[in-house]
Amino acid sequence: MDFPIIDLIDEEQATAWLLKHFHPEGLHCPHCGANVEEARLFGWTRKSHLRIYRCLSCEGVYNLYSGTVFEQKQLTPPEAVLLLLRGVCQGVPSAKLAREIGLSRQTVMSLGRVLQSNAEALQPSSALPDKGAETDEMFQNAGEKGDRH
Repeated sequence: MDFPIIDLIDEEQATAWLLKHFHPEGLHCPHCGANVEEARLFGWTRKSHLRIYRCLSCEGVYNLYSGTVFEQKQLTPPEAVLLLLRGVCQGVPSAKLAREIGLSRQTVMSLGRVLQSNAEALQPSSALPDKGAETDEMFQNAGEKGDRH
């Protein structure tokens, strides 16, 4: 059974999370780099409820999703956070996630592929510095270190 988990996420908290992780130095104009304080509120997106800013320096228009994988997508911040956190990170099937969020399965699949390919591209190419790795912590109830199993 699927639960409408999208209704449980606060829009302001989701927006703050996206701002923190997508724009760690703060929101800037993607055209000239001016700070968001040097812009005026231009309007709101209809479906995703994002603030649209117009830069006072270059007259460029941008919002929270500008320069991210969600650019030109009509996702609300809770939908984007759920897609990121729950869908891609936890490996939830796209059909189930699409039902919970209320999007089409094709939309969830295409965004999931982009997110996964970006994550794969950011993986380090060098090997881990450890000569060995323990995998027993990956399995629940695997026992304590040093005990014979």
